Amino acid sequence: PINLYKFHKPRLHLYEVRSNAPKQETKRCIRNLANYHPPKVRMKFPRSRCAAVLVALFVGRLGDLYVLLCSRSTSLRTYAGDTSLPGGKVDPEDRTIEDTARREAFEEIGLTRDKKKVPLLCILEPYLSGNELIVTPVVVLILDNSLDPILNRAEVSSLFSHPLASFLSSEAPFPSEPESVEVAYHTYKDIRYRGDEGRKIRIHSFLTGREAGGIKPVFGLTASILIDVAIAGYSRQPTYELRPPNSPTMEERIAYSMLLHPTFRKAFVDEGMN
Repeated sequence: PINLYKFHKPRLHLYEVRSNAPKQETKRCIRNLANYHPPKVRMKFPRSRCAAVLVALFVGRLGDLYVLLCSRSTSLRTYAGDTSLPGGKVDPEDRTIEDTARREAFEEIGLTRDKKKVPLLCILEPYLSGNELIVTPVVVLILDNSLDPILNRAEVSSLFSHPLASFLSSEAPFPSEPESVEVAYHTYKDIRYRGDEGRKIRIHSFLTGREAGGIKPVFGLTASILIDVAIAGYSRQPTYELRPPNSPTMEERIAYSMLLHPTFRKAFVDEGMN
């Protein structure tokens, strides 16, 4: 079987950023992400349950680092209207998880698959989604901000950006809207973990500043991924408490679902895996 996690990372030179001059903090963040090596994946995942998202970063006009986010079409069967990263399930033609993320981003928002214009920075460890998919984030850097997005309206209703560093703070990176003056920029809720009634997992939520226009906050899996990308890039912890005491690790959650959830058990049987 093809190893979805085999990839080649090109050498990145910051002078290739042809849009805006990055701040020193932005340069450090990019270097840290380019040097990031996730723990080796020890589990074998059924291909039919694998997916990827593209964390597409770019340097804004003031030198800060931003991430592209989508508002999903309200006509979609799952997660309609949610704020998300471009991505989706592995297709038969995908040779790596990076291929999946790039293909999905091209199909959804028209982002070029040219690795010279959008080089790979790093690949993060896998996450478990609410619909029992193993989701792997692929982090890239858009070198040329003149690239024009082409939205697939059947899947994406709008595209916008958000400062990456703001996922480490409880302070909003934008002025409060009159309609949301009573709503905190960062909130969370702890829910009981299904594998152990005495343990909980934390669901984070961040306002986008576009809620008055119908854009939903960054929530759940997308928020968790962007928090971790920001931690890896800026080499610091959030100003808020990241998770409750004794919270299960993502690896534990994946292992529990793969062992006991019927969706995974069926996928293992269908693909001839033990």
